[in-house]
Amino acid sequence: MSQLQLAIESIGPLGAQEIVMLHGWGMNSAVFTPLHTALSEYRVHYVDLPGFGNSPAADGNIDSWLELLLSQLPDGAIWVGWSLGGLLATKAALQQPLKLKGLVTIASSPCFMAREAEKWPGIPPQVLAQFGQSLDKDLAQTIERFLAIQAMGSVTAKEDIKRLRNLVLAKPLPDSNALIQGLKMLEEVDLRDEIVNIEQPWLRIWGRLDGLVPRRVPPLMPKREQLYQDTLLAKASHAPFFSHQEEFLAAFVTWIEEITS
Repeated sequence: MSQLQLAIESIGPLGAQEIVMLHGWGMNSAVFTPLHTALSEYRVHYVDLPGFGNSPAADGNIDSWLELLLSQLPDGAIWVGWSLGGLLATKAALQQPLKLKGLVTIASSPCFMAREAEKWPGIPPQVLAQFGQSLDKDLAQTIERFLAIQAMGSVTAKEDIKRLRNLVLAKPLPDSNALIQGLKMLEEVDLRDEIVNIEQPWLRIWGRLDGLVPRRVPPLMPKREQLYQDTLLAKASHAPFFSHQEEFLAAFVTWIEEITS
């Protein structure tokens, strides 16, 4: 497992604060391309998750993926995870607290699947099931459908979808098994009881119009003054770093400066 090399593009000056960027399901690290210039003063590691972009697929579950990530990324980095990437970054913060300087989750829930019995808001089970079924029929079309959901609700949705598509499709389509692994993580992983144990500074950025992580999730998250911070972008949906880059960066960079100064 540890010999499998992930595709990691490291940009920025050596010796600068290190940042790890993890993308969401069906995507790859190219989605963060619009942030390259704004983050150029940091040493940023843009990761293709196993089986996505230029990274080879890996067997196993979220723990297997995490083992790969932790073995190939530097200590003392701020881990930034969008959507599924946020689930991985959160688990990394819980498993290896001394390895991470800080945690940023973007449009990411500790439990993506709706749990009706517990009144937990999330993705309806039938939606994830539909994506799983459609993967066998038409991989490319399934990715296109998911791209559309990322921007749904944003006033710039059409333009965002087109830009996202162009970036994502510049790299190879995801491995179908990796997509199934990722769907299982979104369906099964539940970190709600554990996240109160996160001891790193934690910035949580949300889009109020998000169709995958409902606006009812942020108020249910644990609160720890001085340590956990929430930023809600009123007009953004599931990809706030993409659709509302300026507002996103204002919150993101300010927070980084605060925890590293």
